Order: sequence, then structure tokens, then C-alpha cells
Amino acid sequence: MKTLRLYGAGLLAALVLTLAAHGSSSPNFTLSLNPTSLTVQQGSSGTTQLTITPQGGFTGTVNLSLVGASSGVTLSPTSVSVTGSGPVTRNLTLSVGSGVATGTYTLQVRATSGSLTKTANLSLTVSAPGGGGAGTTWTLPNLGDSLEGVAYGNGLFVAVGYGGIILTSPDGVSWTQRTSGTSNWLIGVTYGNGRFVAVGDDGAILTSPDGVSWTQRTSGTSNPLSGVTYGNGRFVVVGAKGIILTSPDGVSWTQRTSGTSNWLRGVAHGNGLFVAVEEGGAILTSPNGVNWTVQTSGTGNPLNGVVYGNGTFVAVGGRGTILTSP
Repeated sequence: MKTLRLYGAGLLAALVLTLAAHGSSSPNFTLSLNPTSLTVQQGSSGTTQLTITPQGGFTGTVNLSLVGASSGVTLSPTSVSVTGSGPVTRNLTLSVGSGVATGTYTLQVRATSGSLTKTANLSLTVSAPGGGGAGTTWTLPNLGDSLEGVAYGNGLFVAVGYGGIILTSPDGVSWTQRTSGTSNWLIGVTYGNGRFVAVGDDGAILTSPDGVSWTQRTSGTSNPLSGVTYGNGRFVVVGAKGIILTSPDGVSWTQRTSGTSNWLRGVAHGNGLFVAVEEGGAILTSPNGVNWTVQTSGTGNPLNGVVYGNGTFVAVGGRGTILTSP
């Protein structure tokens, strides 16, 4: 009987020591922002990236609010759902009313869930709009490398360039370098169908759902690729030797017949039409990205870029060439 009592006590002591050694982690989470400072004009908005990292099996709804904000400064979204074990990243938008006084504000983003409360510091500088409106005043960050293309989507700017460099920014001011996995010169980037697609030398094509994690795709060509756009449910890529590639998802690519062997420098989509421009001055159009027609441009100057906006296609090129078409 005595031996059994000693054995039971020893077993209990071992169990207590084991629990003490391993601990019992309660559900919790951490909170971080990137960047931690924003500059926003009156009547405009800025974006920072919020990361919630669950610990100890934490799940649930995390409510978000601003501490120290002036009246007229609002936050969106105001809640985030955590359902898995990995970090949850969301873009937070701070909207600044036109009546908010200029100056720098020291704020906190507060995250609460049940009895848990976390805060992250955020500096907000409110500036007056430029005298000529948006696009009048430009800021030149020192990024160090040659950049060739930029796109915006899902609350994020993405810039690409020399040596496979990829930079991201929620506001166009604070930039973070990402790992691209390639040293090829990246020339063009676009956003569509829930993902970014970047293209460049040696037929390089990379895709990313968030601008942060990138995957190299097989393009089927080693020709340099210089332009990419999305429209009508399809990505279209153009490049050297008249190459045109299309993809519904950015992953699987099909080569199309362009009707030219000249270098296609740029491509855009608008008004139900794809338009590509090439170094010989020709312009190609397609309703679907598959079947292409060569149009008369009226110039023999190289055309380097094309865009669609405000109901008009605009193509630009050598010797100050600017062409427009509805």
C-alpha cells in the first residue's frame, strides 16, 4: 500500500513538472504596421499594411479603431477575421477629410478581441493639396536601381526594374524591396484578376497574389517581354520579334500570331479593345487578344507606350510622337 502511494505521488509530481516545462499557451495575437508613417493630403486617403499574427491557436474577429485621431480621420476596414494559424495581412486605409488641419498626428491603431487589446503606433502627416491638384507636385525617393514599370492594384503600388528588383508601397512614398527570384531585368507589370503579373528579359514572367510573394512562370519564349495588360478576362503580354502571349490566369501562356516581326513595346486595354504599339510605328488591335489586325498609324517613328483613359487611346514614341484615337 505504501509503495502504491509513493508511486502515485511520483506520477503526479512528474505530471506537474511536465506541464510546467511545456507551459499552456493561451490564445493571443501580435499586431504590426508597414509603413508606420503616412503623408496624406486633405480630402484624400493613404494606406498602410496591417499584419495580425495569431498565437496559441487564436481565432476570431479583431476589431480595429484609431486612437488619437482628429475628427474627420477614419479607418477602413474596422474589423479583421482570423481563421487560420498563419499571419493575416490587410491593407488599412486612412481617409482624411478636407477639413482636417494640416500637421503631424501621433496615432495608434487599436486591435481588440474579447479581453485582448493590442496597439501599433502610426504617424500621420496631413498636408494641403498642391496648387494644381493631383499630379502637380512630385516626390523623388532615392531607390538606387533603375525602375522600368509600375502598377497599382489591391491597395498596393508595385514597381519593377533592373536585376529583377521588385518594390512595393501602400502609398507611393515608403517602399519595401521584395524577393523576385530572378535576376532578369523586369520591364512591365500590371494587375488583374486578383494578381500582379511582371514581365521582362529572357521571356521572364512572374506572378503574385499580393505583390510580396512571387512565382516564376513558364512563358515558352526567351524573347524579351516589354509590355503587359489585363482586360476582358485575359492577360496579354508583348515583346521582341512581334511576340504576343495570352493567359486567363497569368500561369499558363499561349503564343499568338501578331502579323509583325518588329518589337512590340507596349500594350493597353480599353473600350473592349487591346492595342499594341511597335518600334516601326505600327499599331495592332484585337478584340480578344487572340486575333490581331495591323492598323495605319500615320507615322514611321518608333512607338514605345500606349494607354487608355477618358475614352481615348494615347500612344507615344520617338521624336515627340503622340497619337490619339477613340
